[in-house]
Amino acid sequence: MTPASQHSQELRAAARHFGRRRFLTVTGAAAALAFATQLPAAGAAAAAELDARRVTEDPFTLGVASGDPLPGSVLLWTRLAPRPFEPGGGLPAERASVHWELARDERFTRTVRRGRATAHPEFGHSVHVEVEHLEPGREFFYRFRTGRWVSPVGRTRTAPAPWARPAALRIGAVSCQAYHDGYFTAYRHLADEDLDVVFHLGDYLYEYAVNATGGARAYTDRVLPAVFNRETITLEDYRLRYGLYKNDPDLRAAHAAHPFVVTWDDHETENNYAGDTPENGVPPEEFLLRRAAAYRAYWEHQPLRRPQLPEGPDMRLHRRLRFGRLAQFDVLDTRQYRSDQAYGDGWQVPGPLSEDPARTMTGAAQERWLLDGWRASDARWNVLPQQVVLAERRDRETPDFKLSMDSWDGYPASRRRILAGAESAGVENLMVLTGDVHVGYGFDLKADFRDPGSRTLGTELVATSITSGKDGSDRPSTYDKLMRANPHLRFFNGRRGYLTVELGERAARADFRTVPYVTRPGAPVTTAASFVTEAGRPGLTPA
Repeated sequence: MTPASQHSQELRAAARHFGRRRFLTVTGAAAALAFATQLPAAGAAAAAELDARRVTEDPFTLGVASGDPLPGSVLLWTRLAPRPFEPGGGLPAERASVHWELARDERFTRTVRRGRATAHPEFGHSVHVEVEHLEPGREFFYRFRTGRWVSPVGRTRTAPAPWARPAALRIGAVSCQAYHDGYFTAYRHLADEDLDVVFHLGDYLYEYAVNATGGARAYTDRVLPAVFNRETITLEDYRLRYGLYKNDPDLRAAHAAHPFVVTWDDHETENNYAGDTPENGVPPEEFLLRRAAAYRAYWEHQPLRRPQLPEGPDMRLHRRLRFGRLAQFDVLDTRQYRSDQAYGDGWQVPGPLSEDPARTMTGAAQERWLLDGWRASDARWNVLPQQVVLAERRDRETPDFKLSMDSWDGYPASRRRILAGAESAGVENLMVLTGDVHVGYGFDLKADFRDPGSRTLGTELVATSITSGKDGSDRPSTYDKLMRANPHLRFFNGRRGYLTVELGERAARADFRTVPYVTRPGAPVTTAASFVTEAGRPGLTPA
């Protein structure tokens, strides 16, 4: 049986019948595509309730997480999976009661909220609790309990009140964590940072096979099951892969330490897919089934709110978060709605196809949403967490330069509309947070990238990978060529790590934090470089 044929014939037939886009409707397709749309039933049709006494192993193997902080609300997450490397996580297809608690202190002597949630088998026994009516700008601690088992304690924060002017906001940015490329040591250091929120900019997992020794991790003390030594295709494949990743102790520590705001890139589904176009030539209905499975598993395993619950192969991930009047974050999705990559993808000489004004990175609706949000913003800093490099990035100085067709360079008309929209809206302090490329970059965003003397409209900070690309180097082989070819490129480093940014009323400071190796555990963390951008004077200056 081929991987694609693992989807049932009924699901595949329904997908073909209802076409490439939005093949799920309120009609019979919803029933036929039950795995992608299935919601927990009520009453007699509901799954039986699990007797908690039957849970004889710790079900909190994937830890806890929180996310998408609002002024009066936090989202708490966990998933019950006593055996995360087994289908179903080691639990029967029964619903389980999970008690949760939120307190002002780690010892839970000052509890402010508590309640009960249901872990439904239809959602992989994941739990998403939206705790409301909280004080803004406050630190809280939380935990879960089912039967005799109690989860680790997590720390989270609510966002400041809409009218508040906090003196500073400290954020982290991470991306690209291929399990098979090394240890998540950078996450252990991130957990120790003093941060208000962490933005994950995509490639939370990779769809590629992970062998019995964990690839570059080269385990000698364990053997990973064969279920990981294949590419993810089905819903169960993706659930198992999240189980592998989130079982990592360093990743669990980072999630427990800070609230996360997540967005995806390509590998959460399939490398370099574009909208409903897959990387490889599979039938469209097969890819949309795979996308539905990937999106469903993503929601199940991330601290996301109810509005992000997918409908089959569609999921609204772009959303807006405000931290008082200091910062507005417009989280983009540059994968689900984009035009197909020009010239077959990869690094290509730009031409009429890539420069077609009709090409879009965001889709028209998301583009309008972003520009409308900027026009209404009164925030000091307008920050754009997104996936792929926005600035122009030539591979050489000569006129025959090539550009990456998967980045915004492959969608220059879309980029011009975004940057012109920011300027038209009066956005003075635009900051773009980016992942994807497995290196740290610092760019000045220019009105015309072909003219180094043109206006600087903002800054782009690119977070390197957690592990992807293995150990890397401080000066990659392309360092000299890229620095000469792109005068607006102010920083370039090829080690693994993460980014921290402190936003203040007068300036923002960015620290590129790196580790010297990831192919063995225990690496120390250092600051490779620090930059400042002043409010009202966009552009990066060494700190």
